[in-house]
Amino acid sequence: MTQTALRAAAIAGTGSFLPERIVTNDDLAAELATRGIETSDTWITERTGIRQRHLAERGVATSDLATEAARRALADAGVQADELDLIIVATSTPDFVFPSTACLVQAKLGNKGAAAFDVQAVCSGFVYAMSTADAFVRAGRARCALVIGAEVFSRILDWNDRGTCVLFGDGAGAVVLKAADAPGILAAELHADGSQMNILCAAGNVAYGEVTGDPFLRMDGQAVFKQAVNVLEKSARQVCADAGLTLADVDWLVPHQANVRILNMLARKLDVSLDKVVVTLDRHANTSAASVPLALDAARRDGRIKSGHVVLMQGVGGGFTWGSVLARMS
Repeated sequence: MTQTALRAAAIAGTGSFLPERIVTNDDLAAELATRGIETSDTWITERTGIRQRHLAERGVATSDLATEAARRALADAGVQADELDLIIVATSTPDFVFPSTACLVQAKLGNKGAAAFDVQAVCSGFVYAMSTADAFVRAGRARCALVIGAEVFSRILDWNDRGTCVLFGDGAGAVVLKAADAPGILAAELHADGSQMNILCAAGNVAYGEVTGDPFLRMDGQAVFKQAVNVLEKSARQVCADAGLTLADVDWLVPHQANVRILNMLARKLDVSLDKVVVTLDRHANTSAASVPLALDAARRDGRIKSGHVVLMQGVGGGFTWGSVLARMS
């Protein structure tokens, strides 16, 4: 396409998809008991706020979930797949080493020719991908972008580790961005600190036909909690300042759905009413890069988030990565 500068990127549609299988805390406790691991609905809910999660069946790939979320977002936006000129998938659980999950989604949608690639920033992945797509549109390199956060985290969980296996779920969420005259994405900012990589990682690899290292997700929960609250508070204040707004101008906070204690603490530090915080953690658990677009779509579809509302989306995750996107809904 001709690289003519365009003024802004706006959210034209959203969509999401969750695996059919729902596993409640009681279900999970019963399953873990067969492994000699004790837990309960009370133990999980009090520490995390999670009551259930959706888990993909074996053989269901990240691209499968991503494609269904994408189709719903495209329908919501009134956009055909062949109109897309950019597809970005944020994921830490790609189908393959390569090709990218974005290319697999592209093929399943029937698009040919759009730029397609993955972004890997773990639970910050969707925010990173949104910021990237926004930059493409602003630079005139894309007019219609599909941004997806999708994960099958159940593939990389150690089901003998009570501290992590109760926290995560599978799912996908998607957003369609289109070039527009009025700004939709008001500001974005991204950060990382690789020196903190060990507090949340899945350090396994495949080399020479063998799995090397630890293939499972490992987390220092206390360190993640401390880092998450601090960096998200600073990021929220900075992205609002970059947009020339204050936190009082924000209608909805859509943070990464990691732990209800993190969400509550963040709201207190920002002096934001909990009534303005979108929470889907209780139903979805932590779906990593999918958590923000899943929450955004849920709040749009139940009528909370409306046209004109200012929405602050935030991610924080392994890497250690974090960032924010501030958007005015179309």
